[in-house]
Amino acid sequence: MRTIKLINDNWIFTKKGESTNVNLPHTWNGVDGQDGGNDYYRGTCIYEKEISADEMPNGDEIYIQLDGVNSSSTVYFNGRKIAQHHGGYSTFRARLEDVKENNTIKVEVDNSPNDTVYPQVADFTFYGGIYRDVKLIGVAKKHFDLDYYGAPGIMVTPIVKDGKAEITVQAFCDAKVLFEITDGGNVICSSEAEGKNPAAIFTLDNPHLWDGVKDPYLYSASAKLVDGENTVDEIGTRFGIRSFEIDAQKGFILNGREYPLRGVSRHQDRPEIGNALLPEHHEEDIDLICEMGANTIRLAHYQHNQYFYDLCDEKGLIVWAEIPYISKHMPNGRENTKQQMTELICQCYNHPSIVTWGLSNEITMNGAADPTLIENHKMLNDLCHSLDKTRPTTMATVTMCGMDEEINKISDILSYNHYFGWYGGNVSMYGPWFDEFHKKYPNKPIGISEYGCEALNWHTSEPAQGDYTEEYQAYYHEELIKQIGQRPYLWATHVWNMFDFAADARSEGGENGMNHKGLVSFDRKYKKDAFYAYKAWLSDEPVLHICSKRYINRTEDVTKVTVYSNQDEVELFANGESVGSQKKGAYPFFYFEVKNVGKTELVAKAGNLTDNATINKVDTPDESYIMKEEGAVINWFEIDTPTGYCSVNDTIGDIMNCFMGKAALLIVLLRYIVPSLKKGSSTDDDNSNGKKEKKKKAEVMGFSINKTMIELAKGFSVKRVFMMIGGQFTKEDILNINKLLNKVKKPR
Repeated sequence: MRTIKLINDNWIFTKKGESTNVNLPHTWNGVDGQDGGNDYYRGTCIYEKEISADEMPNGDEIYIQLDGVNSSSTVYFNGRKIAQHHGGYSTFRARLEDVKENNTIKVEVDNSPNDTVYPQVADFTFYGGIYRDVKLIGVAKKHFDLDYYGAPGIMVTPIVKDGKAEITVQAFCDAKVLFEITDGGNVICSSEAEGKNPAAIFTLDNPHLWDGVKDPYLYSASAKLVDGENTVDEIGTRFGIRSFEIDAQKGFILNGREYPLRGVSRHQDRPEIGNALLPEHHEEDIDLICEMGANTIRLAHYQHNQYFYDLCDEKGLIVWAEIPYISKHMPNGRENTKQQMTELICQCYNHPSIVTWGLSNEITMNGAADPTLIENHKMLNDLCHSLDKTRPTTMATVTMCGMDEEINKISDILSYNHYFGWYGGNVSMYGPWFDEFHKKYPNKPIGISEYGCEALNWHTSEPAQGDYTEEYQAYYHEELIKQIGQRPYLWATHVWNMFDFAADARSEGGENGMNHKGLVSFDRKYKKDAFYAYKAWLSDEPVLHICSKRYINRTEDVTKVTVYSNQDEVELFANGESVGSQKKGAYPFFYFEVKNVGKTELVAKAGNLTDNATINKVDTPDESYIMKEEGAVINWFEIDTPTGYCSVNDTIGDIMNCFMGKAALLIVLLRYIVPSLKKGSSTDDDNSNGKKEKKKKAEVMGFSINKTMIELAKGFSVKRVFMMIGGQFTKEDILNINKLLNKVKKPR
């Protein structure tokens, strides 16, 4: 019978000629991949382990299984190369031959840049290392297939129809197999089959359905390989029986009822250990996601640990699974996308939580018209349907990719990554944009695959786009919740992101190397206010939360206090006196005006729930609440912002709301922007006569400038535009522009 042995302990790790002992899981980028600078080590390191014959598992044949090695790896056994694998997020195996009394396993791991293995360009750190488990598997000569794309060797396909479930169980071998289905440990049906990849079909009357977060019921299936009178190998899997469809008008439908998917995306990394997670880390993540009330997770942007998919099965969370075909299309990477998609589907097929396979994410960042890009997606789409006839394909496309682009027509369903209100535009743009898409393509299911904004421990009473305050993030998500709630046709919505995560190239928000769009901090210790906005909206658990608890010192005489609650009525007290009581409206957000005098103890009450906070009146702003950008040309305190007049802190759209504002921006454009652009790279192209001629088509990163992009630009502050252009403008330039704008009255 099959035996499995974990061999995570006591490996010799060598980097740049220096060796140390490590236990797996392990990454060499746990520190330098999170501290900013885009300078983390990307190269080849070596892991080696000595293992005696006595330490091997019993079996006529022995395989090594590596569950995650980023991103390319070559495996040697006793000096002989036995495997090479490209792709850092999936399982692969190799057979160990010629086992000796003493043996050496060596794994060369390489996460260096190349143009063939995805991902290469993306907004997250590509941690190098053997960051998941390594196992040895001992099996008899006759055994279930261990050589096919890291798959488990058993595939279960349940189809629900007319109150019955037809369950096909297939095993991958060439032998006689005994199939069994168990319910709570009891065998409820069994059958034998033999031949090449034998299968059995079972029918269950009135099956217990896997029904999302309310009732994620699981059955088990097993396959026993019979050789003569003996069972020589056995494998098994859990599975769930459910039906679903995705309707362009009604959204997601589970087991015949409308089931709106509202949830988050997840990156898996953590401080100092990167992706080298232990089971307790996965368990903490799933518990936090469930506490928030989410019923869906987009597992971005790669195949996650099988243990996490197991947890999603157990908790009833609906999953979008995808490969790291992201940001930059590489013509030489076509075969790698095919391999990674095959591994994803074959390894994850049995998970009832997974309902769709994601083809790519923001892959049109450099334009959507490349013929090899289109062909790659059509190939992947066909591949998914050939490997799995039960699940649709999807794709996460990006704002700059117009609604009418051919690539948007390839997948069965579609979602968009939009950051209106953060990277340009404003939060009010979401609803109208999706309404326009829905009207234009009424038969195409559409969802939101990413939306969010960043927040650290910065605070303000006047939140503004781009300020990185917890208050703006809370406001942003309040507005998104309202717009999502009014549009049931959205098949799924996924906040970007559940947790802050490392992106070593980033330098934003006052902390380098991080993306701070999480609803929960990177270390999972702090739940931001926006987390509670979703908990109050989605969770059945009673919720009462006063926002801005970390924002104590305030200068205004009357301050706004926001409370989130799913209770029918909330009352707020200031130093024991009632500020007022409010009934719950359509959304679980309550807003109170509180006099700010001295020290005020706030208490919110709703039914049996209470929550507390403190505010304190101060004469001058507490600078510890205000982001100071490291290396910034100009900081907040250097900019004059006279009441009623414009400044570089205002958005282009707001300034354009009056004639004088438009005139001022035209002066800025002609005096500063145009001369700066002329210093940059030429936009000339060679024509057929070898002469230079200007491009007539306005483009940004390969995209034709369209209405959406223009509206996005209106959402940027003037200061942010200058910062994004970078290096072209001095502080004196920006202050002079600010003086010009200070003469423009804001429209009433």
